[in-house]
Amino acid sequence: MRFVNTHPAGPHRLPERFASAKDLHAWLLEQAMGSETTHVTEADAAAARELREALITVLLAHSADQSTTSDMLAEAESYLRHAASRYPLITVVTASGASLAPAQSDVPGLFATVLANATELAQAGVWDRVRACRHQPCHFGFFDRTRNKNTVYCGPKCGSRESMRAYRQRKQALASQRDAPPE
Repeated sequence: MRFVNTHPAGPHRLPERFASAKDLHAWLLEQAMGSETTHVTEADAAAARELREALITVLLAHSADQSTTSDMLAEAESYLRHAASRYPLITVVTASGASLAPAQSDVPGLFATVLANATELAQAGVWDRVRACRHQPCHFGFFDRTRNKNTVYCGPKCGSRESMRAYRQRKQALASQRDAPPE
């Protein structure tokens, strides 16, 4: 979730965390996923934004977002398959269990860790509960903890805003119908 929630449109209006190599490096340090010597390039920052956007598209599909088309979803899934080949994972088997870990370090390791987390959520049977808020432009990532698995907004604020937007659109459509000349 922390990776997905780095875009500026979330409910907290945080700055873009992957705008530049410097920003991505700062985020890596905050997350204890890098060190002062971790080399981060502008290409890494662009790749982080692309990976994040592909994940958001998939999470919007989990939220049954109407604006997420099947073409958009197919493109995001294709990107994630390609990313998985660039950022490989290894299986770590111990006496207490098995997990996935990045085969690389630094920025490629970060991307592999994000993919490992998604894989582990899917293996646990809860991947479909990881969602992105339907409210445009929020798209904040969240985990749906409800019994009926029906939450589509990150919180009441976004749900209320979306309800108000729909109400205004219905009201405007009704007014347009009333004001239209008779045929």
